[in-house]
Amino acid sequence: MAFGSAISGLNAATSDLNTIGNNIANAGTTGFKLSRAEFADVYPASNFGTGSTSIGSGVQLSAVAQQFTQGNISTTNNNLDLAINGQGFFRLSNNGTIDYTRAGAFGVDSQGYISNSSGQHLTGYLADSTGTITGALGDLQINTADIAPQATQTVTVGVNLNAADTVPTLAFNPANSATYNNATSTTVYDSLGATHMATMYYVKSAANAWNTYLYVDGVQRGGPDALGFTSNGALATVNGVAVPPSAINYASFNPGGGAANMAPSFDYGQTTQFGSSFGVNSLTQDGYTTGQLTGVSIDNSGVVYANYSNSQSRAQGQVVLTNFANAQGLSPQGNTTWAETGSSGAALTGAPGTASLGAIQSGALEQSNVNLTEQLVSLITAQRDFQANANVISTQNTIDQAIINIR
Repeated sequence: MAFGSAISGLNAATSDLNTIGNNIANAGTTGFKLSRAEFADVYPASNFGTGSTSIGSGVQLSAVAQQFTQGNISTTNNNLDLAINGQGFFRLSNNGTIDYTRAGAFGVDSQGYISNSSGQHLTGYLADSTGTITGALGDLQINTADIAPQATQTVTVGVNLNAADTVPTLAFNPANSATYNNATSTTVYDSLGATHMATMYYVKSAANAWNTYLYVDGVQRGGPDALGFTSNGALATVNGVAVPPSAINYASFNPGGGAANMAPSFDYGQTTQFGSSFGVNSLTQDGYTTGQLTGVSIDNSGVVYANYSNSQSRAQGQVVLTNFANAQGLSPQGNTTWAETGSSGAALTGAPGTASLGAIQSGALEQSNVNLTEQLVSLITAQRDFQANANVISTQNTIDQAIINIR
């Protein structure tokens, strides 16, 4: 009896040592989750159960359970390195085979797919050509083509006109600064992405009243247009019409170079007239030239953005995370991946930060959750367990030898 129990103890200690050794070997593996050997005692039983004086028959390995606790997160210099802060797994696809991982070391393959070193594609919600996340699940792919230009449609003007300025005595002439009070310029774009200089001139016409003129590339395209203000300095009227609306819609004109006609709208809703110096508080427009892909960034919600040389960005998709009712029921597949099983429960997939899913941290990797100090102590304990069971066999052998030697 003692031989059998001791042998089972040796086997159990060996399994414990193997498990600890595997943990130590993977202490530096990104996204690795340590395992714990779990044991159960063995009792002989019959149809009538076990007796009150029954002695156990040893020990057996009941499970090797992985512990899905959070690992430390370390920063990297790669925007496509992703770490999960909280629960969930990255969803990977390989020709229809779905695996899950916490290892977020990703890059872009030759076809633009976000993938790991094993060639598995990171999956997520796809985006349409306008950058809108559609909710359709698929392999995330970065579009490396140039982004098309967009003609300027709206210019938002936020300037302060000095209420203390005097009315010019000469007729407006852009070549003579004495005929206007202030001017400011901004770059606008045509349908081909070519740049044009739009200059706005401001001429005080009376108390709380101003005229504005628009010149594009030195050619007058609008004006005079009247801006009226209240005694508190707020914009009150545009061309005699009470605001809102606060925009001046200019007539269509041909910018040249083969581009389509432009008809920009200049919104003066943020313009004021206070008793302080002229100042440009904001001046924005919605056009841009063509742009080349310069990089990729991912925010905490998992949205993947392609960044372009024209300062534009466009969503390419959104990384999804998957959680399970029983993560320990997942089946290890190697390469720090797991597969869904009946014990794990159905995959629950959603956007990062929703339900029980954690947040995405870009430019970071989750390290192994192995605590080397704990593992080394456990290693000593498992070694002593092995030695103790070996001593049981030695003792039992001595007893048996003594019995054999009885005369």
